[in-house]
Amino acid sequence: MSPTDETLLDLALSRTSVDRSGHERADRSTLTRALESQETRVLVLRDGRALITRGEAVRLALRAPRATDAAAQPWFLGRDGTRAYLAIDEPLGPGPTEADADSVEGEEGAPVWRSLRDVGAELDDLQAGLLTTATALAGWHARHQHCPRCGARTEVTHGGWVRRCPEDGSEHYPRTDPAVIMAVIDRQDRILLGTGIPWPDGRVSVLAGFVEAGESMEAAVVREVREEVGIEITDLQYRGNQPWPFPASLMLGFRATATTTDLAPDPEELRCADWFTREQLEQGVANGELTLPSRTSIARRLIEEWFGDRLDDLEQPSAGGVQ
Repeated sequence: MSPTDETLLDLALSRTSVDRSGHERADRSTLTRALESQETRVLVLRDGRALITRGEAVRLALRAPRATDAAAQPWFLGRDGTRAYLAIDEPLGPGPTEADADSVEGEEGAPVWRSLRDVGAELDDLQAGLLTTATALAGWHARHQHCPRCGARTEVTHGGWVRRCPEDGSEHYPRTDPAVIMAVIDRQDRILLGTGIPWPDGRVSVLAGFVEAGESMEAAVVREVREEVGIEITDLQYRGNQPWPFPASLMLGFRATATTTDLAPDPEELRCADWFTREQLEQGVANGELTLPSRTSIARRLIEEWFGDRLDDLEQPSAGGVQ
């Protein structure tokens, strides 16, 4: 590891201004009181998407509680001052109507359903934190409805933050899988970018991979680069982290210097990989030959940090889980 003067502290999905108020989760009256207060705001998810409005700013179309919300087993996201925030995961239904959202002063246009990938970088700190947390919880609940020990159907407790097995009494909590993501730069100041197997032609990003059991994040960076493109690196610099709940990752960002440059892409991981100068990347993005990860991702920030400026492109949505 090499020291670095600063880290990327304003990553899109690391931002929040909500107090999670974890001590309230075990109190069964927390949800009851929140649902009875018209100050409370509810974030509704459908198939991983939330209702948003677009005007002078992109905003979540949060609403006040309704009488039917208790039956939906809402999750307690936390508080901002005295206001509580809840999330509800609704089954898919018809398209949004005016009744789906409170009116937002000064904004026009019908509300639409969008995912965290689509709008995470455009929301303010409070709303980015709410949607990131709700998306993570939705994915966890969808995948962990049965006890891993005995297979019994689990019950939701602690405001949506615990699933308890009624048969053996075990409690299960949302998990987060650490993953490393790294901008590798060579001695000629070129950046290494690759195209994943399921991605469309021209889609490029930095390398990434999961931290394995019993492995440090620094060791994971070195191993993943060696496995995916066959080169060696040094001078690792930690750059920042952000949650990536697709489905349950915490992305740990690094920058590293390549000591070898002959690439041998793993055919099971990458369709291709190459070194890019700033001029090559800028031209490729400008003419549409290359597309980058969305601005919601830490990958985009690592690339633009190396580039030294913002890279404008067509902002195509992420593909195949690209970070």
